Amino acid sequence: MSKTKENILFAALRLFARDGYEAVSVSAIAGELKMTKGALYKHYKNKRDIFDRIVERVFLDDVERAAKYGIPEEDFEKAPLSFKNISMENFIDFVKAAFRVWLEDELFYNFRKMLTIEQYRNSEMANLYHMCITDNKYIEDLFREMIEQGILKKNNPKLLALEFYAPFHILIDTALVDKLFDKEEAVNLLSAHIERFMDINSAKK
Repeated sequence: MSKTKENILFAALRLFARDGYEAVSVSAIAGELKMTKGALYKHYKNKRDIFDRIVERVFLDDVERAAKYGIPEEDFEKAPLSFKNISMENFIDFVKAAFRVWLEDELFYNFRKMLTIEQYRNSEMANLYHMCITDNKYIEDLFREMIEQGILKKNNPKLLALEFYAPFHILIDTALVDKLFDKEEAVNLLSAHIERFMDINSAKK
């Protein structure tokens, strides 16, 4: 991606996160970058094209991170065999890396903020918010397989997923929105939560 295309993408997302997707025009995005609409249209067809590239970038980054840590890149329904023999250590490293991205990366921070605003106005945004932020099905499937492999104690994988992942999002919100503690404290609290979760639920002491 060229530097200009990247600048447009990030400037648009900052505006989407501040004002909401529907309220932002191509003129506003161009004005933010002190360029003409004509110059912007040389890089993106329209506002929707910018939005689609943002979503594509977020999903591609997530897939690349999963691959780096040896975690399934697709849902269980699409690739069930990839959920076999997952290392708990790799999974934990993946979760910690993802937490830092959502907490610190400008793209992910503003993407989350945009979806939080727009989920009440737009059903497509609501679906994206669920898919990217609140859906625990991926974790549930991982935990079910880990239970079958004897990595985790026998338990309800849906409840385990809720127990494991809820603090992930609570800590992000309390650090970024409520400002109750700084980012490093949020990272340390997540690590403590994961350690406690594993101490309680691991089948291999």
